[in-house]
Amino acid sequence: MDRAQEQLLIAELQTGNPASMTRLSETYGPRIHQLAMRHVKNREDAEEITQDVLLRVARSIDAFRGDAALSSWIYRITFNTAMSRLRQHRAARLAGQERDRLLAVREGTAWGAAPMTEPADWSHMPDEELLRLELRLAVAAAVQDLPSIYREPIILRDFEGLTTEEASTRLRVKDQTLKSRLHRGRLMLRDRLRAFTTGLAMHRPTTAYT
Repeated sequence: MDRAQEQLLIAELQTGNPASMTRLSETYGPRIHQLAMRHVKNREDAEEITQDVLLRVARSIDAFRGDAALSSWIYRITFNTAMSRLRQHRAARLAGQERDRLLAVREGTAWGAAPMTEPADWSHMPDEELLRLELRLAVAAAVQDLPSIYREPIILRDFEGLTTEEASTRLRVKDQTLKSRLHRGRLMLRDRLRAFTTGLAMHRPTTAYT
């Protein structure tokens, strides 16, 4: 696509011309899909990324300043979207591993113990122990539901154990920005898990004084 055609497509996208989405998809869709496949190695994910990128381009076209070619801007969005998808998969995998580990502990399969022949009966677990198990699972699930700008710092710092400097370098942000997002993300997690922490406090055994 030459410069004149590029400018025409940009103008059409900015006016919301329905035909512009078709032109955008036909012109850049195959290359977006190819780039996505290179990163995620999964056809279904690549197809979803392609559709996501095309929609983002159409919705954010007013933010395109023209400092570089439209294609370069689109491919940068593709890369960022693919990286975000990979981080989401990593968070889901970590949550799944944590869930499986906790279930294995409850069923006696962890730490080398022989598997139980019957499914674990959680109905007889002490209330506080059950709440703590549910809280651990809820934390992993809640992390996945956070906006990406808060989820990513938490994954890197609290799940993967990176330092502030390492995490900020990975995310290409300033250390102070990383700290701010991490703090905000932790506050959001605490708010979402308030019901669990309240339940733990209510069920915590009281100490008898004589």
